[in-house]
Order: sequence, then C-alpha cells, then structure tokens
Amino acid sequence: MIALIQANLAGKSPRFCMTPIAGKPLLQWQIESLARSGARFILVLCSKEASDIQDTFGDGSKFGLKISYVLEERPSGTGGAMYYAAKTFKESFVFLEGDVLLDVDFDAFLKAHKKHDAIITALARPVPSPEASDMLVAREDGKILKILPGGEKREEYYENLSYGGVYAVSKFFLETFADMEEPIEMDFADDLFAPSVAVEGAYAYRSAEYVRRLDEGNQKELEEAVEKGVMFSRNRRSVKRAIFLDRDGVLNVFGNFVTKPEMLNLKDDAADALKKINASTYLAVCITNQPVVARGETTIETLTEIHYRLQDLLGAGGAYLDGLYYCPHHPDKGFPGEVPELKIDCDCRKPKIGLLLRAKKDFNIDLASSWFVGDTHQDVQTGINAGCRTILITSGDPNPSAKYKEAEPDYICENLAEAVDIILSQEKKN
Repeated sequence: MIALIQANLAGKSPRFCMTPIAGKPLLQWQIESLARSGARFILVLCSKEASDIQDTFGDGSKFGLKISYVLEERPSGTGGAMYYAAKTFKESFVFLEGDVLLDVDFDAFLKAHKKHDAIITALARPVPSPEASDMLVAREDGKILKILPGGEKREEYYENLSYGGVYAVSKFFLETFADMEEPIEMDFADDLFAPSVAVEGAYAYRSAEYVRRLDEGNQKELEEAVEKGVMFSRNRRSVKRAIFLDRDGVLNVFGNFVTKPEMLNLKDDAADALKKINASTYLAVCITNQPVVARGETTIETLTEIHYRLQDLLGAGGAYLDGLYYCPHHPDKGFPGEVPELKIDCDCRKPKIGLLLRAKKDFNIDLASSWFVGDTHQDVQTGINAGCRTILITSGDPNPSAKYKEAEPDYICENLAEAVDIILSQEKKN
C-alpha cells in the first residue's frame, strides 16, 4: 500500500497539519494509521515554509515505512497534488487531506476500491448536521449517483452519507497528469472527484470509522475522541460494542404503523441520547421489524424514504445512526394486498437475531459486550437471545408485554435518554 498526503492546504497555515492532538501532531496520527494498515510508502506534500515537518518525521523508518517529501513553493491544492502522484506512483493509492484526524483500516478500504475497479472511491460516513455537509447519493453497492452540496435546500430525504478528506485513487486515473510540466492548482473534490461521479466511475465506501476534520473550535473535541479511545474503537479491525435500538417507541413516537415518511416523528429525547452514544465507544445501531412491507401497507422504496427521514431528523439534532437493519417479513398470511414472497418465517424477525448477526459481521461487534434497548418484552427477548444486556423503556408501546412477557430486562427506565445514561455509567464503573 502507498499513500499521498497533501499537508500543504490552501487557506491554512503551512504547519496546520502539525497541530497537536492529544500529544501528537495531526499528521503523525495519519502516518501511524497508515502504518498499522501495512502502508510501505508515503509521499507528503508540504510547504517550504514548513520544512521542519521533514525533520520531524524523517525517512519514516521509525514508523516502519518510507516517507518522501515534496516542498511546494505554493499550494497545488488537493487536486494539484495528483501531479506529484503521477510522477511517483505506479499503482493505486490512498489519498489523504492533511487536516483530517482518523483511524482507518486502509487495507480494507483499498481492497474495496480495487474490487469495484473504481476511478475514485470516497470513504463515506454518517455525520451530525448532514444538511450542512456535502453528501452522496449512492446505490447499495456503493456506486455514487450524485453529490448533494452542503447548505442547499433538499426537497427529498436522503441517506446520511458524507465524504471528504479520504479517498482511494486508481493508477489509470493518473494518466491524465502524466504529461503535465508543472502542477495546476485544483480542488480534488470539485475538479476531479465530481467529474468521476458524472462518468459513473466513483464509489462510496460506507464506514463507521472515525474521520473528522480539524477546524477552528473543535480541537478539544478531537482530543477527547483520542483520549477516550473513541477514535481507535471505531477502526474496522477493532472489536466493537453496540447499543442496539428498536425504532418505533424508542427513536420515534409510538403510534399507528408508519407507512409514509411524514408519519414518522422523532421522540424528544432521541437526538440528544444518540449524541451521547456517538461521542462514546459504542455504535448506535437500529434493529426494527417492519411487517408493513410484507402486509402490502408500504413498499421497500417508501420504507427507505421513511428511514432517510429518520436520519434527517436525527441529523438536525446533531446525531446519527451508525447502522440500521430492518426485517420486512411477516409469518402470518391473510392480509389484503400482502406480498406473498415476504410472508415467511424468516431468521431476521425479532426476537430472532438474524439482523444482529448481520450487524455483528458488518461492524465486528462483540454481542456479549453490547446492549439492546427496546420498548417491548419482545425486544428484551431479542437481546437475551443475542447474549446482550437489555433495557426496557416504558414510554413507547402501551402494551409491552403482548409477547414474551417472561423476558426480564436488566434495567427498566422511562426513555432512551435514561437508558443511555445507565449504559454509559456502567462503562465508567468498569
């Protein structure tokens, strides 16, 4: 694996990448993450005014790899950096912008990029306040359909899928720059990534890993993510803990079956509770039965829009889900308009644990260290079946004991906010 880091960022001080984060320069966190993923060579672009960067990191031998440097007279921009890559690299590579704090399994990222034979692959993840961020619209397989610029009004609901700062770039893409005599200042996202989307050559690599830009005012937040272990806990290679959440009655207001996006209304405490999870070493993963699809009361496409609205409402409150899994099946037949192929006894309908096993595989989750929070004893039984600890909240389903009333939770509380506080207090004790 080889990598390019553009540390000479236009509009930022020449030594911005050396901003200390929990005792180390930001650039060092990037180098160490690449080294843990097996990188053997890194090309770092920095300003001549910041030549001490070269003195700090040397030839890279202390990190177990080789580092070379280009000292730019003036910033070539994140796009212009490809000029130097074309002069140096003969294979696909990882490209990082030098203002991003991260811990990523770059080996898995680059393998996914090569699997799709993509021009460019962007590491994409959910973020708080998605309306202010550039977002991606992508198919389930990751192919990007379009880019939604941040700050623009959006008439529809979309997946919370942001990007920026971390890319994989194919070697054949560099042929564009091979004959250039000098770098041309360009922005990678606007001038190179967006055109790749337009020709259907760009993919999104969905990830829950920690990737955050260093901006004015958020240095303390990034330092806490390092010091509390949040950054490392989210690496794909790390065994993770999750707080599994039922949807109806836990995240959104319990009522009639939600069959249209406008019927879903967020509970008052949901966003603030999820913000606490997002700032912890736990993943927030929604697990929900949605038999309305099998009964023909809504479609998979509409259910997707419903879940995009859920993500949008959470995002407006500064929170996000790391994952969302649903069961569209129902075992009982005889409903008007039902979908026959979905009327089955599946392995994913709670209290069965098929959805949790999928999440376990996708995120490398240790179920025994995880929690299940729901508003029915059926949710509690699901958690018990998976080996999780459980919490029953009382402000959701008015008839929580309709099924599996013998399932006893570890804790009972009123709402999600209280449940999260219980879980995080347990973490402090341990």
